[in-house]
Parts: sequence; structure tokens; C-alpha cells
Amino acid sequence: MQITRQADYAVRAVAFLARLGSDHRAATSQIADEQKIPPSFLAKIVSQLSVAGLLQTSRGARGGVSLARSPDEITLLEVVEAIDGPIYLNECVCGYDPCVFSDECPIHPIWCDAQEHLIKLLKETTFGAAIRAKNSAIKS
Repeated sequence: MQITRQADYAVRAVAFLARLGSDHRAATSQIADEQKIPPSFLAKIVSQLSVAGLLQTSRGARGGVSLARSPDEITLLEVVEAIDGPIYLNECVCGYDPCVFSDECPIHPIWCDAQEHLIKLLKETTFGAAIRAKNSAIKS
């Protein structure tokens, strides 16, 4: 499983804003430049993250993009799913089209467990915690 490039860009943009803090704004041009995200791609990402309630945008001289909530309240899962939709490791675990072999397949429960663990990890990982962990690792 690999997230889309768009989801990766969204994660980088939110992480950049999280490092600034929840009360700071950044111009999309600054985010695009510093995070190496194509500006036209970033505009679409910002729009999707705004609709999902993760970012706020404002126009004008003092405008820009900011987090809609504290970095400690925004999870990695929320950002990825705002862009890519629900995460499924395999078709047999998506729930809406059950695999005809799931009852006898020895791998099906493994896919289910792996997906459950991945979603749990992404759901429990906030941008605030990830940034603090990175900063403490740098200081050590």
C-alpha cells in the first residue's frame, strides 16, 4: 500500500503548518516553495483539507493558510483520508464487497489485522506529537 502523492503533499503541508503553531498563517506560495509542492497541486489540497475542517484559509494582505485546530487534535489518519478516502490494504477488507474466499482464506485475517493496526497507528498519531518526538530526537 502506498498513499498517493497528493496525500503525501497534504501531510507535508499540515506538518509545516503544525511546526508554525496553530495561531500562525503561511502563504500557500511559502508552503509550496519550502515543501517542494507544485503550487497548483497545493491549491487543490488546501481546498480539500479546508472542506474536511483541517485548515482555514483567508484572503488578502494578511491572508494565508492555518490549521483549523491544534496540531494535537489533527491526526495523520484525518489528513490521509481527507485526500485519499478510507484506507484499505486489500479489496477483501473493504467491507462492501466481501471476498468469496474470506471464510477459507488463511491470509484474510492477517490483512484485517494489518489494516486495523495501521489505522490505529495513524489515528493515534497527531501532528503535535510527531513534531515533539522529532524535536526531542534532534536534541538528543
